[in-house]
Amino acid sequence: MIFESPYPDVTIPDVPVTDHVLADAFKRADKTALIDVASGARMSFGELATNIRRTAGGLAARGLAKGDRIAIYSPNTITYPVAFHGAAYAGGVVTTVNPTYTPEELTSQLRDSKARFLITLGPFLEKAREAADAAGGIEEIFTFDGAPGSTPFAELMAAGELADAKRPKIDPAKDLVALPYSSGTTGISKGVMLTHRNLVANMVQLKGTDSLCRAITERDNLMAVLPFFHIYGLGVIMNYALSRGATLVVMQRFDLEQFLGAIQEHRVTFAHLVPPILVALAKHPLVDQYDFSSLEGIMSGAAPLGGELAQAVEERLGCVVGQGYGLTETSPVTHTAPNQRKGQTPYDAIGPSLPNTEIQIVDPETGQSLGPGERGEVWIRGPQVMVGYFGQPGATAATIDEEGWLHSGDIGLVDENGLCRIVDRVKELIKYKGYQVAPAELEAILLTHPSIKDAAVVRSPDEEAGEVPKAFVVSDGSLTEDDVMSFVAEHVSPQKKVRRVEFVDSIPKSPSGKILRRVLVEREMMSMEGRS
Repeated sequence: MIFESPYPDVTIPDVPVTDHVLADAFKRADKTALIDVASGARMSFGELATNIRRTAGGLAARGLAKGDRIAIYSPNTITYPVAFHGAAYAGGVVTTVNPTYTPEELTSQLRDSKARFLITLGPFLEKAREAADAAGGIEEIFTFDGAPGSTPFAELMAAGELADAKRPKIDPAKDLVALPYSSGTTGISKGVMLTHRNLVANMVQLKGTDSLCRAITERDNLMAVLPFFHIYGLGVIMNYALSRGATLVVMQRFDLEQFLGAIQEHRVTFAHLVPPILVALAKHPLVDQYDFSSLEGIMSGAAPLGGELAQAVEERLGCVVGQGYGLTETSPVTHTAPNQRKGQTPYDAIGPSLPNTEIQIVDPETGQSLGPGERGEVWIRGPQVMVGYFGQPGATAATIDEEGWLHSGDIGLVDENGLCRIVDRVKELIKYKGYQVAPAELEAILLTHPSIKDAAVVRSPDEEAGEVPKAFVVSDGSLTEDDVMSFVAEHVSPQKKVRRVEFVDSIPKSPSGKILRRVLVEREMMSMEGRS
């Protein structure tokens, strides 16, 4: 059974991504496009467009050819969009890199992507140099802040604008523009090949949901705390919000006090966030010291959002909270919950699929297509689906079948109203005596306890049951292990009970907010070996 979008199909313009993002930039040339929270620096839309074209000229003068890869290894800055789109405008392909990567991890991505140029910040320059030397092929390192021992990025922007006559001809449907890295469903990081058309399609698809979803417009001041290197920050915030004329309030990293102060000072109207930030907004006492009267909506993504957590944030801040869903492999968005008013969509639903997007729910064991209310793997087909994994045809074939369906690796269902819910990852499901237990479901319950600040659930080996759910819990110190297990037991059927608990100081997470379950699983395996 194929579930189709309730929205009318949209027409996808046949243009490069930068042309789409900057289409109206000079009409709003004097309007502020980006604000740096730490320094207060600003960049207008006119300056943004000019700087992008000058950067493209600077890269072309250094020999950048169509299809050449450029790596950006940096936290958010207001110049990050200039670097990305300067490279894109000149025909380059940008591979975005997590700035917390070690030199070894950076080396691997530089080598795999075959990057020619590397852009970073001064504090990361030493690691960047080490990785560039180890990877080989890096011809020049630029730094946004002009750190000694590198080429200042300002030198690129000082070049003349790339003339239209010298700009390479781009085929949006075939030519790559972004090469972010994702573990997919295998846990092995792979380059995700995204074309200009992929990114443009997703922006147009998001715009096509305006009839039911809260539209992003040029009147918005939008929080940009999620990392631009991640597809959520890159596609939804940096590209889509700028294409709609919103002002981005940019933070290098999440700091709760600075984040709250930025919302108050810059009168932020909308924020794209991740569940760990919503946990802080729901529970931290510091929140009560700030004015949230400007904030109209929050959209959560990158990880499942529990319904009670969403409602708690909504009630505390007085704004509308919804959630969406997507993958690096889908540019990224496939679903977004209608969120024009409170209660419009159930808090735990990710909504219907975007325009031009088809969904199947498939039994991961039998391959049978399932109907409404039945749980299975979410398959996706639409113009936002990647070309494939760079240099890995086998992994591509295992993820996208011959009919164009991308196998997400996520377990979900579509209800009788066409709303989708994500239950968990296929590979993260816990098998307790043959029953499948979803960690995200238990985590959502744990986070409703007033004494639990954060939590993660993983599989723990057990001789009798095969696996049992184990909870890693950050608490205020008032709970015992039995308290935690009894609390969960009150809310779930017997096979879903948490059987083991360990109190920790923090839960390991990626910069995009996803729980690093593999870290906790490895820790649990080592602990089990030690006890045996």
